[in-house]
Amino acid sequence: MNLNLKNKNALVCGSTQGIGKATAILLAEEGANVTLIARNEEKLKAVLSELNNNGEQSHDYLIADFSKPMELKQVLESSDLQFHVLVNNTGGPAGGPVFSAKIEEFESAFTQHLKCNHILVQALVPFMKTQCFGRIVNVISTSVKQPLDGLGVSNTIRGAVASWSKTLANELGEFGITVNNVLPGATGTERLNEIIKNKAAKTGKSFDAVSETMKNASPAKRFAKPEEIANAIVFLTSEKASFINGINVPVDGGRTKSL
Repeated sequence: MNLNLKNKNALVCGSTQGIGKATAILLAEEGANVTLIARNEEKLKAVLSELNNNGEQSHDYLIADFSKPMELKQVLESSDLQFHVLVNNTGGPAGGPVFSAKIEEFESAFTQHLKCNHILVQALVPFMKTQCFGRIVNVISTSVKQPLDGLGVSNTIRGAVASWSKTLANELGEFGITVNNVLPGATGTERLNEIIKNKAAKTGKSFDAVSETMKNASPAKRFAKPEEIANAIVFLTSEKASFINGINVPVDGGRTKSL
């Protein structure tokens, strides 16, 4: 399927590694002009050099730390915000039981995920409305359907983002703007490696044993590749997904038990 994203401008958050990077690369392959946004300029430059360019595309990057929402707002205010596509993607909070979580952990996660997502949407939607076209895709977690053990803060904040997203979809649909969530299952990223290491340390099991248990939780018996999550994200950014709005799309190999 040719998604034909030529002349579409996309802003991809958290795009220096994992799912964000894979999404940026695939958007560029589909013809979009891609702007990366993350906090590490060296890594941004490295990913920028990997993006496909057919000679007509223009790629760029913005530097922003999502733990500092007012700085993000300033970066956006000084930028050309003519984006048709926004991919909200931020690294998840540290693991641990919800009961023992500190208030500061909730505040930090809420800031990085919901507050910064909201700042981005408020900045980009005015242009989308002028185009009668907009695609907002939030990369969240399957925990919005089925809370995950040991990820108390993440479960809580992800649910808030999902409800925010559904509300936005209802408000923006009439302007040709869709808002959807992609829910990755366990995906072979640096964050997953950290989760496995932490579980191994707490349980006394080996890294490989914990990894194998997590793989077996999915009918596919493996972890997803970042590119497999990116495939779903990029489809949702295209014209082909024009009547898909306000939904959660699990990409988890069948791990989630609910329909």
